[in-house]
Amino acid sequence: MTLWTRYFDSKLSRSEGRRVPKEASIPNPSLDALVWAARDVGLSKMKRDLEASHPSRPHSKEGRLILSTQEAISVTRAESKEGVMQSIGLRLRRQFKEAKVDESTNKKSQKKGDKQIRNQRKSFKGNTGGQRKKKFGRK
Repeated sequence: MTLWTRYFDSKLSRSEGRRVPKEASIPNPSLDALVWAARDVGLSKMKRDLEASHPSRPHSKEGRLILSTQEAISVTRAESKEGVMQSIGLRLRRQFKEAKVDESTNKKSQKKGDKQIRNQRKSFKGNTGGQRKKKFGRK
């Protein structure tokens, strides 16, 4: 069973290659995220192919995930490839939302001084490491 990353891309329509519902997809999924979601579902026999390109999209090297069909169907308790993709997609979506929530809580917990230090502009004009440049090309 082969799963392409485009199957889980929420920015695409069904006719452009998405094969799961919008509720089970994320924008611009990576192959690593797909692997993590498949492992989270309970799949262990899988192979990554990073440089693979879908036959209908030979110009884009999106990568694919090759799964054991029997294991995928038995672990996810699905009846077909579509069911396996939906269970992996739902797990992928849950991970995406959790990461987004964690990111937003980290932004809120920053101290005010940290932000001021990060945003402080530094001038690099004429900065010679604390030494004055002497005239006539000498240092």
